[in-house]
Amino acid sequence: MPDISDSQAASQLVNGYQKLRAELSKRIVGQEDVIEQVFIAMAAGGHALLEGVPGLAKTLLVKSFADAIHLTFRRIQFTPDLMPADITGTEIIQEDEQTGRRKMVFLRGPIFSQIILADEINRTPPKTQAALLEAMQERSVTVGQETFILPRPFFVLATQNPIEQEGTYPLPEAQKDRFLFLIRVAYPTRDDEREILARTTGIAGDDIQPVLSGEDLQQAQALARRVPVPDHVTDFVLDLVRATRTTEAGVSSYVKQMVGWGAGPRASQHLILSSKVRALLRGRTHVTMDDVEALATPVLRHRLVPTFHAEAEGVTVDHIVKHLLENTKRPSGKVM
Repeated sequence: MPDISDSQAASQLVNGYQKLRAELSKRIVGQEDVIEQVFIAMAAGGHALLEGVPGLAKTLLVKSFADAIHLTFRRIQFTPDLMPADITGTEIIQEDEQTGRRKMVFLRGPIFSQIILADEINRTPPKTQAALLEAMQERSVTVGQETFILPRPFFVLATQNPIEQEGTYPLPEAQKDRFLFLIRVAYPTRDDEREILARTTGIAGDDIQPVLSGEDLQQAQALARRVPVPDHVTDFVLDLVRATRTTEAGVSSYVKQMVGWGAGPRASQHLILSSKVRALLRGRTHVTMDDVEALATPVLRHRLVPTFHAEAEGVTVDHIVKHLLENTKRPSGKVM
């Protein structure tokens, strides 16, 4: 493929995203913000956790993404009896046809795909969750003395139901931190729900055609890292994330009351990376504070631990992030 300029690559990214949205609209009604955030996570090279009550098409959305992108796809239904080897794979005894000797051969599990749908990730025990999350972080699987590299690009899109607590295993905060976004899938509007009824109770719609490739996403990931970030935007990200930590000097009394544990450096990294992709999707060659403010909530909502006082007062993490955005000083700076 001939070399192209960054501006041409950015235009191709925007065109590809528009085509992707057009294909997804054949199955998915509304959910524009959710679709954009999932794509931003993938174009930034990260993983996403989708949270919503049953029946909001979380699984269908992920499956539709896989259909619209020419990548290998596997769905893993998480259950209480799922074992780590059911995800990563296991060694089996196999007889060599030529020598007749038996040897151990590694049989690869479903994790060896490019898009993984981890359905209801909070329904499986921590041991199995850890196997998936380790693969997410290392992008490899180690069995015995041998390490197997996972295919590239590699994305985990996990779903969980926030209302059922019995028989579930909530992800530890340290493991949630490996997801770039926690995306909340809300109820549809009345008009969207009417359209959903018309589509799902009538004649089946058109099939989704692949419009992007793994190479397209890898180029998007490389392009995003070259997007410049003005110093005043970096300062804003640092001020915002550090304001979540109760150990920081000058932290507000509100944060001390409402936040038990703040966000770590990975939040700043993910906020910058995802803001770069959002800037590209909007035809800009630099990041603005609008990008940061738009993505602060999905980046931070799974990285803050509210206090008991906050829960007793009905203050959610989203409320805390909104307060931080409203009270973090905007550094002055020229737009590049």
